[in-house]
Amino acid sequence: MISMDLNSDMGESFGRWSLGDDEAMLDTVTSANIACGFHAGDPIGILTTTRAAAERGVVVGAHPAYRDLAGFGRRAMEVAPAELTADVLYQIAALDGLARSAGTKARYVKPHGALYNRIALDPGPAKAVVEAIKAYDPGLAVMALAGSVFARTAADAGLRVMSEAFADRGYRPDGTLVSRREPGAVLSDPRAVIERIVRLAEDGTLVAADDSVITLQADSVCVHSDSPGALAMAKAVREGLTDEGISVASPLNQPEGEADR
Repeated sequence: MISMDLNSDMGESFGRWSLGDDEAMLDTVTSANIACGFHAGDPIGILTTTRAAAERGVVVGAHPAYRDLAGFGRRAMEVAPAELTADVLYQIAALDGLARSAGTKARYVKPHGALYNRIALDPGPAKAVVEAIKAYDPGLAVMALAGSVFARTAADAGLRVMSEAFADRGYRPDGTLVSRREPGAVLSDPRAVIERIVRLAEDGTLVAADDSVITLQADSVCVHSDSPGALAMAKAVREGLTDEGISVASPLNQPEGEADR
């Protein structure tokens, strides 16, 4: 049976600012990318989300970012490699500590926003992030944009790589994401999104913004929790996959030890 992981970004509320419905989203997804405090999230919110994930058996991942609360981690920043390694290491450790107190643990790392986009193309920062992951726990998996520099760098370093595609984001012909500043960056039609994700799961192809067809091998599909109608979109994607006989499950959600063999 074909299987696809479904992930979403969570734990991003901060103080009195509430973002997303984590509890409801956790009933739909199989992996939760949980903010680590640098772009969003505060300790109580992160802890609450990890507890809710643990209760549902949803796999928890660290979602580190540039130190950019005001810009939600979506602003390009220049950070020295050693500093970036330390920043990412700090965030993984914080998230994993909270997760362990909640009865679960971080199983993978998926960088956020501008950092995610930068390391998809730039070997220097990609290496710095990989070094942080290996320093904390070389058994952690990496969730990376399919075909990206980060994915290759992580694989070359011996890390397990889960290649990721985006259900609700437009793609360029080269396999990178359309900038959020451009038209067509975020997709909102559930039927169109379901069609493209089923196609991706079944034959590994996806239609780009210019109508060209690109090849992507994806283990996980992301639905952004801060997009309009995010929960309805996530439910529609899950139902669309299962209706086509595609299993929705995380490859990391196996009995302890099996996923690391």
